[in-house]
Amino acid sequence: QVQLAESGGGLVQAGGSLRLSCVASGRTFRSYAVGWFRRSPGKEREFVSAINWNGSNTNYADSAKGRFTISRDNAKYTVYLQMNSLKPEDTALYYCGCSGSYTYRDPEYYNYWGQGTQVTVSP
Repeated sequence: QVQLAESGGGLVQAGGSLRLSCVASGRTFRSYAVGWFRRSPGKEREFVSAINWNGSNTNYADSAKGRFTISRDNAKYTVYLQMNSLKPEDTALYYCGCSGSYTYRDPEYYNYWGQGTQVTVSP
């Protein structure tokens, strides 16, 4: 029912910023919470942030709080992840998915995964 596509990744130096976008197709997207996850080689998927269906509630991992900001524009079928003060440990493939609640941090509760966008932060 929903297709997602991530973009906005790239290579930046430590302390830099990136804004990731998760663009959806399918009108039912507006009913879902959306989460951002990341995965680096040899590691399991890690929760980063999530936002509820209308953007009124958000959820951040400790590693993201204070540096990252999640938002959404349902009129544009897009969820954003603004990443500031990037650190080398933020290097990972970032991807988004849909769920029934922004409170979920387990990726098993998410569906309609995108293909991901690579973020690389140099020291």
